[in-house]
Amino acid sequence: QVQLVESGGGLVQAGGSLRLACAASGSIFSITTMGWYRQAPGKQREFVATIADGGTTDYADSMKGRFTISRDNAKNTTYLQMNSLKPEDTAVYLCYCNAKTRPWTIMVKYWGQGTQVTVSS
Repeated sequence: QVQLVESGGGLVQAGGSLRLACAASGSIFSITTMGWYRQAPGKQREFVATIADGGTTDYADSMKGRFTISRDNAKNTTYLQMNSLKPEDTAVYLCYCNAKTRPWTIMVKYWGQGTQVTVSS
């Protein structure tokens, strides 16, 4: 199994910044894509950003220019730098990874428990 643990969430004023981290551990053979979604109360889970093992990134339109995703493959960790935060960015941020636990197993998507980000106006 693969476990994901997020950190770095908290309370910040509008216009501020936060850096989230998500570390994968456990029985990992390989990880391809890592990324982030978010879920605000009463809303559907929303795509935030993703990064491939080669470094290719993709972002939701509303995050482009404000959020930056990166990863450290040696540490199986992905980061989300969030700048110019807005109250509407308030949500639980969940990271995921697509990983294999053995060479012959299929790729499975694993999720973390999430970290709360609250942006005050």
